[in-house]
Formats: sequence, structure tokens, C-alpha cells
Amino acid sequence: MPTSPKKTLAGLAPPPLKAASFLKTIRASKGNAFEIVPLEAFEQPVYLSKTILGRVLMVNDPEGVRRILLDNVANYPKNDLEIEFFSAMFGEGLLSAPGPKWRIHRKVMAPSFGMRTVESYAPAMIDSTVAFAQIWDALPDHAEIDIAEEMKVLTLKIICRTMFSADADELASCAREALDFAQGSLEFGLLDVLPIIGPRRIKRTVEAIRAHFKGMDSAIYRLIGEREKIRDEAPKDFLTRLVAATDPDDGAGLSATEVRDEVITIFMAGHETTAVTMTWVWYLLSQHPAEEATLHEELDAVLRGRTPTVGDLANLPYTRMIIEEAMRVYPPAPGISIRQAKEADEICGFKVSPGLQILISPWILHRHRRLWDEPERFDPTRFSKEASDKRPRFAYLPFGGGPRVCIGATLAMTEATLILAVLAQKFRLRLKEPQEVKLQTRITLRPKNKMMTILERRPVSR
Repeated sequence: MPTSPKKTLAGLAPPPLKAASFLKTIRASKGNAFEIVPLEAFEQPVYLSKTILGRVLMVNDPEGVRRILLDNVANYPKNDLEIEFFSAMFGEGLLSAPGPKWRIHRKVMAPSFGMRTVESYAPAMIDSTVAFAQIWDALPDHAEIDIAEEMKVLTLKIICRTMFSADADELASCAREALDFAQGSLEFGLLDVLPIIGPRRIKRTVEAIRAHFKGMDSAIYRLIGEREKIRDEAPKDFLTRLVAATDPDDGAGLSATEVRDEVITIFMAGHETTAVTMTWVWYLLSQHPAEEATLHEELDAVLRGRTPTVGDLANLPYTRMIIEEAMRVYPPAPGISIRQAKEADEICGFKVSPGLQILISPWILHRHRRLWDEPERFDPTRFSKEASDKRPRFAYLPFGGGPRVCIGATLAMTEATLILAVLAQKFRLRLKEPQEVKLQTRITLRPKNKMMTILERRPVSR
């Protein structure tokens, strides 16, 4: 018997909507699309929905997802509108590059995200987090902090260190402003899909997004030029590796524009997704004291008060499981993308016609009644090795899946685990009450407003 929507996690699924109320409801939710997903979508392998963008098939079955993202991926390219918006932000980086170019860039960039290279970034991640912990330590007892804002600040510092070997204050400021504007632009209404009016409105939005990225472009091109002049003496950060990267088959490198596109893609996507992941980690720990206590026990037993290193990660399985379960409950990218069928196909018994739009949503997959026991419950042990080995590959997609799976997944997990290991040794956070936590779904899943928490110090075992 399905759990009543009123008793589920925020935004799981209110009662099914009638078509006449759809536009009214989406306006009321201010674009939080997952608050209007009918409950049936969380119970069925596929669900056909009528939206302002037309008919959309939600595919919520691992084998169906596998067919779209892997087995028959060529038949399901990304939606043209999505590519247009991503191109405005990221140029032709990995998120928006056409197939042939994407394959070349992925091959050229792969060494920069290998395990050995990621481990070389770890000291910068740790040093940045330790310095951040010192700022928290200087605050008065029971200080109130907006943890969503705090995690944005920290992850920006880390990605600036790992990508540019510097604090890059100019880049950080430009990045925050550009990404906030772009995410705020992704609200569609009826006017956006009307003939004549819609294309004009979308064109204006795309032009505005590009204009907001000009400041960041200037700073990145300047850094690229500097690295090209001092290749042999340049710091071994991500930018240097990308400037020097070549295709193993023909030796070709990336142009300055291509480097810019990939730097912005990794910079923007990398820091934002880790920031929202860590925000939800702290929120969930504040609501689940038993799981928080188990985390503290592991950190105290393994680290005994010392600063963690990348070598400790293998001995912190529960710390990692906390993060993995947080990404199940609150996936950083709740909707992978809209795909559009090129040719007729069949998914989970549903006849797909050419042109049909397909949605794969981690938000729905991660809470689906057929895939998870008590999906509303926060339970990090779901990600023990034994439990994970039994789970269908495409039931859990915090980093997407198939050939276009996120190239930075290992980097993101390393960063998030080290952040939690450093900070949770010394601090716990309590949600300030009364406070209603609301969701805001754009490219990423953010708290809609501030998330005010009370910072508490905890004794550390030595």
C-alpha cells in the first residue's frame, strides 16, 4: 500500500493533477516541477504526462533507462531547447557538445579525471576545508549560519584551488552571478511554447545568459594565455592539464575556445553540484541523530582527531554511504535531461513514436516504490557493498549514466567525502526552528530559501 503523499519527504508526489489545473499549479510552484509529479509515476515503469512542452514519457524502470542512455542511445538525443540553453552557458563543453566533438573531448580530458590525478587534487581540497573549519571555529558558540551559502563558498574555494591553483576571487564572483542568473532563467511558461512569441522570448533569454558569462570568459581566456606561455613551469592544476592535453590518437590539442568551454563546464557544474549535495547532507544529518552518531563513531575511530588524507577514504565507508544516500534522497541534478526519440522504439512495452519527448528523472527513480524499500526513509546502509551489488545499475543515477555519465564523478565523491570527514569531526549542525525547508529545482536541486543552521562544536577523540 503506497505511503500517503502527506507523510513522504518534501515534494515526493501530491495527488494527480487534472490537465486544466496544470498551468495554475506550475505557476504556484514557481517552476519546482517535481512537486507536481503524480504519485503514479513513482509506482509505474513508465508514465505519460501532458505538459506545456507537449507529451512527455517519464521512464522510471532501470532497463528502460538503460535502453535510452546506453543500448539505443543514438535514438535519443538531447532536446534541442536544452542544448540551446546549455550552449549559452557552457559553449560546446561536455554537457552540450554534439556527438563527434563530445567523443574527442571526452577522450582528451579523461586523464585529467583518472584516480591518480584526482588524488593529486586531494591536498588542495583538504587544505581549503581545514582553513574553512578555522573560520567556523572562530565563530561564537551556537552561531547561526546559512549552510547552503557556506557550502557554496567552500566548494568555490576548492574548485578554484584545484582548477587554477589560486583563490581566483574574480572568477568566483563572476561564476556565482552567472550561474544564479542562468538557473533563474530556466522557468518556462505558456508564452515560451507559443508560435512566434516563444522563440523570441527564448532567444532573448539565451542572449542574456551569454552576456552574464562575459566577465568569466575574459578571466578564463587571460588565464589560458598565461598558461600557454609558461607550460613547463605552470602549476599542475586542472587548467594546465587541459591546456597541455592531446588526443592519444592524433596528438591534437584543444583550442583556447574549447578549453574555455570545458573549464566553464567543470567549474560551474562541479562546484554547484557538490555545494548542494553537502547542503542536503548537513540537513539530513540534522534530522537523523542515530545516523549522525554512527558517522561520528567512524570518524573518531579512524582519524582520532587528525586531518584526513586521501589514503583514509577506503577506511571511511559509512562517511561515503552518508553522501550516497543524501544524493538518492536529494539528487543534485534531479532531472538528467529531456531526450527526443528520432525513430519508433519500444520501452518497457510502451510504443515510442518519433518525436516523443522522454524524461529520465533521478528524483523519481530514487524514490520509486518498485526499486527501493521505504524510499522516504534516510538509510545510508542502502549503499553498503552488499546492498549496492544487488541493485540494478540504472536505479541510481546521481551522476547520470551511459557514455555521457559525469566525467567528474570520482572527483566529486572524493571532495564531498573529504569535506564531511574534516568538518564533521569538529562540528555538528542543527536546523534552526521553526523553519520550513522548500525545494527549488532548476539545473540543480537547491533549498528555495536560506537554510539556517546552528553550529555546535563536538569533542574529538584522540
